[in-house]
Amino acid sequence: MGLSRIKLRWWMISLVTLGTIMNYLARSTLSVAAPTLKAEFGMSTEDYSWVILAFQASYTVMQTVAGTVLDILGTRLGFFIFAMGWALSNMGHAFASGWPSLAAFRAALGATEAAAIPAGAKVTSEWFPARERSLATSCFQMGTSVGSMLAPPLVAFCILWWGWQSAFLVTGGMSVLWALIWWFGYRTPERHPRLPAEELAALEEDRKANASEVRPARRREVLRSRGFWGIAIPRFLAEPAWQTFSFFIPLYLVTVWKLDLRDVALWAWMPFLAADFGSLAAGILPNVLMRRGAAMVTSRKVTMTVGALCMLGPACIGLATSPGLAIALFCVGGFAHQMLNGALITLCADVFDTRAVGTASGMAGSIAWIGGMAFTFIIGQSADEFGYNPLFVMLGALDVLAAIVLWSLLRTPGGKAPRVAATRG
Repeated sequence: MGLSRIKLRWWMISLVTLGTIMNYLARSTLSVAAPTLKAEFGMSTEDYSWVILAFQASYTVMQTVAGTVLDILGTRLGFFIFAMGWALSNMGHAFASGWPSLAAFRAALGATEAAAIPAGAKVTSEWFPARERSLATSCFQMGTSVGSMLAPPLVAFCILWWGWQSAFLVTGGMSVLWALIWWFGYRTPERHPRLPAEELAALEEDRKANASEVRPARRREVLRSRGFWGIAIPRFLAEPAWQTFSFFIPLYLVTVWKLDLRDVALWAWMPFLAADFGSLAAGILPNVLMRRGAAMVTSRKVTMTVGALCMLGPACIGLATSPGLAIALFCVGGFAHQMLNGALITLCADVFDTRAVGTASGMAGSIAWIGGMAFTFIIGQSADEFGYNPLFVMLGALDVLAAIVLWSLLRTPGGKAPRVAATRG
């Protein structure tokens, strides 16, 4: 097992992880700048929710499209095009003059950012044997929380020193730099000059060893499969939690606890640090369970269920007596969501043929974001009048329901742990 070979596939997933960090840093810039922009443009919470919905609507539609584009153009070219698109769209926010123009730039950002998770799932299926996919997925999924974690201090610094426009220009410029690194750094296993033929053969052997049944490889087959809906419906129910954390934590802290921008920068990154540990747990727990004899799909289902039960923590945010306690409960929620979401994302690589992983992940993501959109609409219509507390209770209940649906719809092929082909590195 050569050390250089081990590093090669982990270098590939590290590129995806860095791209995911840039993706979520760009999308989180607005949430940190929201209190400033609400004052700048005279926006109500309902106006702000329409800006978020513009992003969510385009993201929802484009996830399916992005997954298909990645399957057709290939991960390298497809992800590069989308990355340049989100970089330029994010920089465009600096030229907004009111909430309608802000919503237009936000829609463009959503349309181009939609490729990140399908691309990560596709790279995982291309480069990693089954026994390592959950850990690889955890690595790039950690990028979602790292990006969200970096946004509060970086964006607050830019706003305080150079004005709110600079925050979008800086985070967008960082994405341009990453896109160039991706273009020159990524290759599929079949095209990578440093991957030996025997290593490529070992990856193919691993895929065959874990294909206990014919896997859906085309869009129509994916949509007709019970496994797809067993993944997509739980993602629909679970996604509102992460979007609420990503888009509304700073606004919640300002509205409910009357914190200023400096305090937001001090507190708002913490739930996303906890989310990193949730991503790590999503990579470690399935491997522990499989070593104890659990089937591969069962290990993902157990991991998702543990995360869903932990979501009962943020359901109790209404009982918080201080902003510190509220943030602690948000931290539990960040950990829980990334744990359960990592398991759900990995399942696409487990259940579907490699040729369809991008498409399946994209379509499941679109359905997930419909759930996120619906919940954002509810927040916009009710938060100012009824407060946030009932909404957090709903988030916890939806995740528990998602776990129930997952066990009901997604069947485990066979009853034993998967046979993992030996791979050199």
